[in-house]
Amino acid sequence: MTKVHFVGAGPGDKELITLRGYNLLKEADVVIYAGSLVNPDLLEYCKEGCEIYNSAMMDLMEIIDCMEQGVKAGKQVVRLQTGDFSIYGSIREQIEEMKKRDIEFTCTPGVSSFLGAASQLGVEYTVPEVSQSVIITRMEGRTPVPERESLRSFAAHRTSMVIFLSVQAVESVVSELVAGGYPEDTPAAVIYKATWADEKQVTGTLRDIADKVKVQGITKTALIMVGDFLGETFYYSKLYDKDFSHEYR
Repeated sequence: MTKVHFVGAGPGDKELITLRGYNLLKEADVVIYAGSLVNPDLLEYCKEGCEIYNSAMMDLMEIIDCMEQGVKAGKQVVRLQTGDFSIYGSIREQIEEMKKRDIEFTCTPGVSSFLGAASQLGVEYTVPEVSQSVIITRMEGRTPVPERESLRSFAAHRTSMVIFLSVQAVESVVSELVAGGYPEDTPAAVIYKATWADEKQVTGTLRDIADKVKVQGITKTALIMVGDFLGETFYYSKLYDKDFSHEYR
């Protein structure tokens, strides 16, 4: 029996898909990709005659029906999701529906946009004596956020933070972060479409980042990054010190 293969497309650049994801994509008979969130250049890997569907024009049941029809016809089906589907990927509801229909599936992880954004800026989220934890979150919108996970409560930790799906409310984001404990001079960055050809980078502090984002006209498809890991003062890891055990390198 053929299967549905969930594949993380990576952050944008078509070369940042994993090798396994690339092989599944080029062998697929049916590809359902996540609309404007996935770089359409990735579809160039598809073979001639592959059926391609844009899920931005489909609801959940239409997506599942399309998968089921493909599998029943003996076709290899790829569900191409943005970044890595384990973070705001909406994979859970799709898998639950497929289990109800006894449709077999596999999952191939991808490179998340928060990793692509750090690479584009050349930064490390976990800097010794600065931050050893990363908070990945979002501001409440149409999808609610548990009260215990508010931006304000997370800000009290003053660690590295990456905020998805919230740039349209960047002023409110900044207000909550400052109210929660980040100083206004905390470094901040907004990355629009990290690793895409039309990527935009905006850097500043919590004091001025909202105004800079407005000037650039960024209202969607962007990450907000906050924390001293973006600053210029660093404390380096001892990993490569001559006295550090080589087994950890």
